[in-house]
Amino acid sequence: MSSHYEAPIRRPLIVGDKSYHDITVEVAAPVEGKANKLWWTAFTIALLAFLWGIGSIIYTIGTGIGVWGLNKTVGWAWDITNFVWWVGIGHAGTLISAVLLLFRQKWRMGINRSAEAMTIFSVVQAGLFPVIHMGRVWNAHFVLPIPNQFGTLWTNFNSPLLWDVFAISTYLSVSLVFWWTGLLPDFAMLRDRAVRPFQKKIYSLLSFGWTGRAKDWQRFEEVSLVLAGLATPLVLSVHTIVSFDFATSVIPGWHTTIFPPYFVAGAVFSGFAMVNTLLIIMRKVSNLEAYITKQHIELMNIVIMITGSIVGCAYITELFIAWYSGVEYEQYAFLNRATGPYWWAYLLMMSCNVFSPQFMWSKRLRQSITFSFIISIVVNIGMWFERFVIIVTSLHRDYLPSSWTMFSPTFVDIGIYVGTIGFFFVLFLLYARTFPVIAQAEVKSILKSSGEAYKLFRDAGGKNPAPAKVVKASKKAVETIVEDLAEQKKELLGSLGIFDAATQTADDLKLISGVGPKLEKTLNTIGIYSFDQVSKMTEKEYDLLDSLLESFKGRAKRDDWAGQAKNLKNNG
Repeated sequence: MSSHYEAPIRRPLIVGDKSYHDITVEVAAPVEGKANKLWWTAFTIALLAFLWGIGSIIYTIGTGIGVWGLNKTVGWAWDITNFVWWVGIGHAGTLISAVLLLFRQKWRMGINRSAEAMTIFSVVQAGLFPVIHMGRVWNAHFVLPIPNQFGTLWTNFNSPLLWDVFAISTYLSVSLVFWWTGLLPDFAMLRDRAVRPFQKKIYSLLSFGWTGRAKDWQRFEEVSLVLAGLATPLVLSVHTIVSFDFATSVIPGWHTTIFPPYFVAGAVFSGFAMVNTLLIIMRKVSNLEAYITKQHIELMNIVIMITGSIVGCAYITELFIAWYSGVEYEQYAFLNRATGPYWWAYLLMMSCNVFSPQFMWSKRLRQSITFSFIISIVVNIGMWFERFVIIVTSLHRDYLPSSWTMFSPTFVDIGIYVGTIGFFFVLFLLYARTFPVIAQAEVKSILKSSGEAYKLFRDAGGKNPAPAKVVKASKKAVETIVEDLAEQKKELLGSLGIFDAATQTADDLKLISGVGPKLEKTLNTIGIYSFDQVSKMTEKEYDLLDSLLESFKGRAKRDDWAGQAKNLKNNG
């Protein structure tokens, strides 16, 4: 017990009276069950947005990027804004996976898998914009130093745009390997629970022969630490290199050394906000409130509050340096942001990114799920406008007043952006239906230290693990539980029929796939002995049986015991 000790003051990260089997069943349920109406509604909306985006991209490629709102003065605008925004959102996955793993933070266990998936899907969206912005997308391979009909084409390695290619491709590949490595135990779990041969074969391939041996776990731990060590520098390097797209230029408002740390803090800020948005949705849609708890949301909000304050400090530093430099062009760039034609965008940026996170100082507000969801969306709106303000307001009024102009997005600009949001959610929703959104193996590793049942029992001075509901329940409550179970047993046998040992012969229930000696003995204790009884099970009986079988919930329905029993009865 001492090896699982955790200070009582720490709130549980797994709520309720959960066993290892409960975690397996509840994490696998969204994958094994049918999608609910809420999932289909979200998927339909995301798919429509994605199709709009595809149409806009096809129109852009067929006609040219002149269909965008770009002009001679503002050559970068909507597309690069979206690119930087998506790269920033992808930052939180690596931070949660790598940095928090190295610091042995247990609260990452419930949220790391979805954060890693979010990283990959957001980087995919970011990668679309530079390719589309080339205009001739069929020449995208020219960014790489590869042999071609002109001889060897050596790209400009001094260009930060090329650095983006290497940084983001490295980030994507390492994140993908990290994500996949962590999924191996989950794929093996789904493989072992799969009923259909096709599903079993697919998950067998995806799990790479995982058996759960001690050697497998040893290699898993070693590889995870190595990947965490490799990925940690990426948390700093990727958005630092993205910031060099601007900082290495000589344009007022861009040419500043504060951009690298400023961009990194902003990326973590927006990334954690998007993780909050997704997890608050998924915990409700997939019934995972026991594993994505208020404690997780509160800790995420603390990170958002801290990084939001760092971003606010960076804004103030920018203004101070512009004033202190004595360069009138630099001073005008920042004055124009706050008081020029795009003042409304600057106001939105400051309100969403600096002021809104300060509400998180209130413990009551940062523990509120509804308020956290609203703030997470507000933050990402603010971070999009931050990139818009940096890019557009620095370009639309340059050194030559005669070239001053305004930028306005066209329906194609908006369509491509909405399309990437749709594509992101299509990928995430499909991921939630095919892969476990919770790392069940890692959550199980903290059950005895951070599970509510075990913490309550230790607080009560117990020596052996026991269900929290039994620890806390009074004698009267226990009697009520026993009466309820007896009533459920009576109702179940009323539907299936009472077995008469004097006139009937008990069948070998172990012939039913999914029933072993222990489960057969449990069924006999309930009063189920024959194939005839099992063959009468419907949805109602399955639910009653689940309430009586504490350790085997969902198995009877998943393995179709009724169908198997009918075949055995007819063949017998």
